[in-house]
Amino acid sequence: MDWEPSGSAELLTAADREGMTSEETTLRYLRRAADRVLATGRARAPAYPDAAELLDSLLRQAGNESTAPSFDTRLKTPQGRRLLDSLRREILSQFSHAAAEKNAGQILATLEALEQLHIAVDQDSERDMVSQLSGPDGLDLAVEVAHDLRSPLTSILFLAETLQRRQSGDVNELQHRQLGLIYSAALRLSTVTSNVIELARGGSRLSDDEPSPFSVSDILESVHDIVHPMAEEKGLIIRLLPPVSDHRLGHPHALSRVLLNLTTNALKFTEEGFVEIVTKETSLNAIEFSVRDTGPGMKAQALATLYQPFRPRQSGGGEGYAFSGTGLGLALSRKLVEAMGSELRVETRPGWGTRFYFNLELRPAGP
Repeated sequence: MDWEPSGSAELLTAADREGMTSEETTLRYLRRAADRVLATGRARAPAYPDAAELLDSLLRQAGNESTAPSFDTRLKTPQGRRLLDSLRREILSQFSHAAAEKNAGQILATLEALEQLHIAVDQDSERDMVSQLSGPDGLDLAVEVAHDLRSPLTSILFLAETLQRRQSGDVNELQHRQLGLIYSAALRLSTVTSNVIELARGGSRLSDDEPSPFSVSDILESVHDIVHPMAEEKGLIIRLLPPVSDHRLGHPHALSRVLLNLTTNALKFTEEGFVEIVTKETSLNAIEFSVRDTGPGMKAQALATLYQPFRPRQSGGGEGYAFSGTGLGLALSRKLVEAMGSELRVETRPGWGTRFYFNLELRPAGP
């Protein structure tokens, strides 16, 4: 795709005008950054005799183009790694305030694309880590790392939300959006670490042995409060529909965990429209819970590995398996729903979105 280098704000405006997808916009950012890396002389010969060719190879990997050749082993050289680091620095330095105000989420999408390039370049190091994790102490090591990550991530979430609500003083609109981006990224990481810990324990453990009284509306509002900054950042609406008979007997902690996982996944894959959490009383003692998004829907082949945290790599990504935070959350959610005596189901259609739903026996309880 030919295009003229421009400022980040102009690039986003052009992307909106041309109806580009997030992936296409990300690739444009990367191409623009690559041009600037070459233009500023950071990749001049003789240190980088093949800089332009290597950067082009990096971009083909990022774009996952079907015509891309097999992975260029020169990218694993010190020069290739330095070019990738230069690309990352250029991306960070070129996001203007105007671009951040318009769509700060594009920053995260572009940086995630770069992270995938880092993984491809450092596959040998990745195999060493996999070897360590697959050993006899691998599970304990993963859980220990997850525990160490969860506490600082919780602090980041708390502080970002406090600043967003202006409890520590005024923030301007740009800072408000940037704090939303920080909150969204920390929430996704915190959710993954919590899911790792829970699945390591079996994933089907209910924190309360016996059903207890709770308010369904309170659970829905709690999930809404947690994900609201993430939805606000993407310009999405969150709809809640509580049941008429609100107070029930059940397992509120497990139910909250399932709805939070399903909602964060829905927000992740939805670019416009809404995400809704709906309850429908199917009988006096039962409620159907559903989380629906207006995303693109899922392809048929994706359904086969939907609940797998480790999924076969797609073509061009090398052999073996890739980790999926989405699959991790869905695997845990399915286990918890089964522990509560139900089954997690899904329906999806192109242009309509995706809906996860399950029916729980929840007897009415006094307020």
